[in-house]
Amino acid sequence: MEPLKTDLSTFDNDWYKPGRPLLVRVIWYFTNYFFFKSPFPFYGPKRFLLRLFGAKVGVGLIIKPHVSIKYPWLLVIGDHVWIGEEVWIDNLAKVTLKSHSCVSQGALLLCGNHNYKRTTFDLLVGEITLDEGSWAGAKTVICPGVRLGSHSLLTVGSIATSSLEANWIYQGNPAKKLKLREFKPKR
Repeated sequence: MEPLKTDLSTFDNDWYKPGRPLLVRVIWYFTNYFFFKSPFPFYGPKRFLLRLFGAKVGVGLIIKPHVSIKYPWLLVIGDHVWIGEEVWIDNLAKVTLKSHSCVSQGALLLCGNHNYKRTTFDLLVGEITLDEGSWAGAKTVICPGVRLGSHSLLTVGSIATSSLEANWIYQGNPAKKLKLREFKPKR
């Protein structure tokens, strides 16, 4: 018996609905390109545009240039959240960035993947949540269905394929629990 092989001609994700009409998605595509993926440095207009397209955005959002957001209507951002340069929020499902969370430069939040066990390479999606005070370090990857617990830290270049417990530092690929995240009082 010959082993099964991937057949991309049979791929079908008609079941997936991004939540807005095609015209809105096209307008967002160009808005994202000119105001978010560009060197445009101003936070206020970006906050306004995110809200205009359906994102829930708290106060004090810092969103640096060269950020890409797939669907703002699937984005919830708390207060005083930081999003660094070249972050890609590929939110095919809901992404929640709770208050005081940080997504550093070059991080990828990937809500979609493909089922490698199926010849049809079916699309899989899962929500991502960064709980209060959590931090996704530079060049990290957060996979579908992952939650970063409150004040957890995913260190530079690490890949979270499963959820992180609150108050722990994680490192590696896949990310493993390293040590407790301890805070020192401000002097």
